[in-house]
Amino acid sequence: MALEIEKLLDETGWLLLRELQQNARLSYSELGQRVGLSSPAVADRMRKMEEAGIITGYRVEVNLAKLGLPMLAIVRLGSFAGQNCHRVATQVSQIPEVLECYRVAGSDSVVVKVVAASVEHLGKVIDQLSLHGLPTTSLVFSKAMESRIITQKMIERAEGWEDIILQDEASSR
Repeated sequence: MALEIEKLLDETGWLLLRELQQNARLSYSELGQRVGLSSPAVADRMRKMEEAGIITGYRVEVNLAKLGLPMLAIVRLGSFAGQNCHRVATQVSQIPEVLECYRVAGSDSVVVKVVAASVEHLGKVIDQLSLHGLPTTSLVFSKAMESRIITQKMIERAEGWEDIILQDEASSR
């Protein structure tokens, strides 16, 4: 991590990130009470985290079924010969029902998360997607896990794995 980011992610910075990930609507005053800072100090920290690219946005989760889009599907697109993966991802992202689009490695080139109002609607979305690659569709029945909060422990664990891999490589020589 760059020195500036490391400074921002001290114990207080991680506490602030945890609170924001749990509820990004908290006021500076409430955040300050939870992490032991004044409101202006919270505002300054958040601004610096945004400028450093640590905080990239604030989002609202919506109930898709309440909006009339009860069907959620993950669609994997295999490559067509001659298709450029970046171009496919760009074109697929223009379809309004596509919520997320990922360029991936492996047997698929693009993975998208799509919503639909009905089976018929989903069929039409898949037809559109099939113009860009061979689709394999999985319907989502429920969300088995909420989005995980990113913590300092997770970063430390990842760095620990890097150390283990380096040790294994050194011992195999």
